[in-house]
Amino acid sequence: MTGPRTVVHLLRHGEVHNPTGILYGRLPGFHLSDKGRDQAEIVAKALADVDVTAVLASPLQRAQETAMPLAAVHGLEVRTDDGLLEAENAFEGKTVSVGSGALSSPRYWPLLRDPFTPSWGEPYLRIAHRMLAAVHRARELAEGHEAVCVSHQLPIWTLRRFVTGQRLWHDPRRRQCALASVTSLVFTGTELTQLRYTEPAGASDPGQTGA
Repeated sequence: MTGPRTVVHLLRHGEVHNPTGILYGRLPGFHLSDKGRDQAEIVAKALADVDVTAVLASPLQRAQETAMPLAAVHGLEVRTDDGLLEAENAFEGKTVSVGSGALSSPRYWPLLRDPFTPSWGEPYLRIAHRMLAAVHRARELAEGHEAVCVSHQLPIWTLRRFVTGQRLWHDPRRRQCALASVTSLVFTGTELTQLRYTEPAGASDPGQTGA
């Protein structure tokens, strides 16, 4: 196994201002809360001494805002990569608590017919493939150094399951992907050789509305 050591950190965005508790998905206008901005600053400080040479982010506002303090610390511009985007979801704009909201309405039950693909949104495999492509673009940009990609809970968790050989279907309540958490993929050359996970801004409930 030869080649330069490159690390790609997958950073989940910070907490979002969402007073109505909807699943906001790809909807525009959802920005970080005060706590979310604090989380972004905490991560920027935690990674200040890391050899980061590229910062990329999903085009959504919450991801861009999370990336900005980190990019500023390293004197970099935030590159936008659509491959890091939140997953498509037919419940976007609705409340989706178990036993209430859209899930309690029979009109939406047909969307739940196949949890393994899933039937309510972007297929897990498609998410994994586009996320992996984005990671390799970041790896190439930062070859021999480190890159940070700011994305969202479901895409990060789906990619993690994909690269570790786990089935992509899963229980959302058991995702290890807290707000402002860092999932680090270590490459030797083009080969993934290690995966690490840290929560520099602390733990959060994986079932929290939004992503």
